[in-house]
Amino acid sequence: MKKSNGKALAGKPLVDEIVKQAQEKLAENIVVLDIRGLPGSADWFIICESDNTVQNNSIADAIDRSLSEQGTHPWHQEGQGEGRWVLLDYSDVIVHIMLPEVRSYYNLEELWSEGKRIDIK
Repeated sequence: MKKSNGKALAGKPLVDEIVKQAQEKLAENIVVLDIRGLPGSADWFIICESDNTVQNNSIADAIDRSLSEQGTHPWHQEGQGEGRWVLLDYSDVIVHIMLPEVRSYYNLEELWSEGKRIDIK
């Protein structure tokens, strides 16, 4: 277990760690939206998906566990009971882990299309 260095991750380093953890849990279609400079409270959205609620929760748990070990805790989280859309809010970075049909319906990428889109391979 990693020990906290007393300084929480934020900004791009936080985005990078979230993406790394999502990739390790085989999240699909990962998109990072850089929304700095747009009205709103967050600077980054990370949107990804998996085919089932168990995997969505596993992705969220991996992200939460890794960041908590580094002294970074979510301000708010929801959706882990049902797992269709899990949201982890780290204040400047908000993570959306969704089932494909939920992602398609809400189409966050289009709603925040003024942001810079970064597709993660």
